[in-house]
Amino acid sequence: MAPPPAWCCLPSPTPTTPPPGRKNKVKPAERIPRSGTKPTYLGVQKSPPSLALCPATNNCVSTSEDITDSNHYAPPWNYNPKDGRRGKPITKDEAMKELIQVVTQTKPDNFSPRLVDKTDDYVRVEYESPIFGFVDDVEFWFPPGNKSIVQYRSASRSGFIDFNANKKRALRLALENKGWASESTI
Repeated sequence: MAPPPAWCCLPSPTPTTPPPGRKNKVKPAERIPRSGTKPTYLGVQKSPPSLALCPATNNCVSTSEDITDSNHYAPPWNYNPKDGRRGKPITKDEAMKELIQVVTQTKPDNFSPRLVDKTDDYVRVEYESPIFGFVDDVEFWFPPGNKSIVQYRSASRSGFIDFNANKKRALRLALENKGWASESTI
């Protein structure tokens, strides 16, 4: 029987803390880094104003993609949907606070969120996987104008597939519980 292909199996991560009663003999510099490098193209793109498009890999979703791209497209969020589920409309600032609360308190697939960038209209969060320490970048952008829309992009820094982790990370249920709606359901 042939051995499994090299891409199927990753080496076990070096533990950062040893089990109780044992000393860690591996120096921090010798641990295998798994977070990848932060992409340089993150943030709001200038022309046209939007979040970045996804790479050709299947480990990214973005509201900036073409609606016909079922692998990468995700509909934007509306924090004041017209169906009345919220009751009284909220401001962009209030929506930003709700979003940050959901992002920092929700751990999809036990990924740990870390808020790393925030401006008046933009939030970037890094999600770290619990076992291997892989990092995914998730961005949220409140475009200018009168619409109550939030664009987002969620992408893995490494690999080619993510078993739909980025699609699931849309934090849908927690945002819907606060009165938000996906534009695809309005």
